[in-house]
Amino acid sequence: MLNESELSKKTIFSFEVFPPKKDMPIDTIYSTLDELKGLNPDFISVTFGAGGSSNCENSVSIAKRIKEVCKVEPVIHMPCINMTKQDALYVLQEFQKAGIENILALRGDHVEGKEDLNDFSHASDLIAFIKDFNAKRNDNKKFNILAACYPELHPESKTVYEDIDFLKQKVDSGATHLLSQLFFDNEQFYRFQERCQIKGINVPIEAGIMPATNKKSIERMVSMTNAVLPKKFTDMMNRYADNPEAIRDAGIAYAIDQIVDLITHGVQGIHLYTMNNPLVARRIYDATKNLFEVSPIVK
Repeated sequence: MLNESELSKKTIFSFEVFPPKKDMPIDTIYSTLDELKGLNPDFISVTFGAGGSSNCENSVSIAKRIKEVCKVEPVIHMPCINMTKQDALYVLQEFQKAGIENILALRGDHVEGKEDLNDFSHASDLIAFIKDFNAKRNDNKKFNILAACYPELHPESKTVYEDIDFLKQKVDSGATHLLSQLFFDNEQFYRFQERCQIKGINVPIEAGIMPATNKKSIERMVSMTNAVLPKKFTDMMNRYADNPEAIRDAGIAYAIDQIVDLITHGVQGIHLYTMNNPLVARRIYDATKNLFEVSPIVK
């Protein structure tokens, strides 16, 4: 299990990976994990297919490999929008059998053509459900619960203050660690941190960084998150969009610049969205690894 007490004493460095596509064998991700483990992450999170309990098998297998073979602590995503409470109970029991102890509790995205279920309207409902599951466990192990946060306005929220109210509910329900959605303007994140402090949200918050190595994929993600794009970022994307090598290098350099600035300002952690690309992760790690050795700013 993640030791939140120990993590609070350092600048956290973590990765996200996702299972291979349905038509790809699961072991295609194993070489990626083998390379990522050498970058000394504090944990690796693995995404979970939308649609309920039937899609958890690959994610569980990957999380087990992260823990047992890579010797890195795994965090497994758990979206609840298309789960009944019975589905959620089954998934938690599968996690328990696999020895997985850290869950990123999410509402999840709406699935086109599929009606949302009503057992979990918000991530905070799932967090409370997991906390209740913990209380009923017969062993001494409990799930550690992480949650997601938006440094900028959630697409479905009316104001950033409404966002913060919902985030406070997640923490009050039992979340002990937050991972942020991607962003490209650090000033947006610093303002978000201020709102969290004012609201009394005092758990670790990791900044989510996605290297912009492909214009189309970034545009797709931005359309889902409403992320603010600074002029220097859009200029970079437009200048190098037609040159895959150039946009990869520019995107890595931009992500490194973000990370240097964030750590300098005392961010509690960096959560790198690797897109299953260990080459990109390695280059960012090599450029920033010494920064994580410096004691974090005590606030």
